[in-house]
Amino acid sequence: MSTSTVIADWVAEVGGDQIELTSILQPGADPHVYEPVPADTIAFEDADLIFYNGYDLEPNLIRLLNAAGVDAQRVALGEVVPPLDLQTGATTVPDPHVWGDVSNAVPMVEAIRDQLIELAPDQAELFTANAAAYIGELNQLHDWIGVQTATIPPEQRQLVTTHDAFQYYASAYGLTVVGTLIGLSTEEQPSARTVQQLVASIQGLGVPAIFAETTINPQLITTVADESGVTLAPQALYSDSIGAPGSDGDSYLTMMAANTRSIVENLGGTVTASPF
Repeated sequence: MSTSTVIADWVAEVGGDQIELTSILQPGADPHVYEPVPADTIAFEDADLIFYNGYDLEPNLIRLLNAAGVDAQRVALGEVVPPLDLQTGATTVPDPHVWGDVSNAVPMVEAIRDQLIELAPDQAELFTANAAAYIGELNQLHDWIGVQTATIPPEQRQLVTTHDAFQYYASAYGLTVVGTLIGLSTEEQPSARTVQQLVASIQGLGVPAIFAETTINPQLITTVADESGVTLAPQALYSDSIGAPGSDGDSYLTMMAANTRSIVENLGGTVTASPF
């Protein structure tokens, strides 16, 4: 089983129809603030293998996992990746949004493969083949994103989003996160002063567009756009969850491609056809 929708998507790609997969979080759910229900305890207790992100992405589910009587193997999948450390107040914390750099997905998918093989060694050949095929798609996507973001004029490669979820993306693909309303966790609430400081920063930098996120109420970021006189991109970014079935971001591959189209087009670049 898995906690987040991104992890569930990866596990489904590797395990195929040879596993029974349960995902606690559903598309559109915010892992930072998700409140567990009694059924989640049962799901943890019934599982043979549990994949979660770690780095405190899903704090309430991690607390439940540690408190429940769970015998299953637990894998903090995000913690396979060395984190970016970000300053939060007086402390430094690991950024949990590791999937923003598509190359980071490769070692996490390899970890899923290895854990599934350990659980079901008779399916090793299938899990290995599925993982190899998917890693090939990840590498293709990673290269495509790099080509697209390189078309953004250098002075416009500036990201402003609702919360600080795109540091890995920016670092991997040549952008800079110049401002966010809130920090790493959506549990935070921005003050009026924070909003005004972000407005002033946007106006000073000449940012061409800013971005809402699909898992967060867009009201405040809309206010920032209005007060700064800058465009709010019409396509919100997928940050902590894949999109609903049938949306343009209903898998990890398509959500990253959709995010890239929105970012590149609204920051003045040119997008070629996505491979996904």
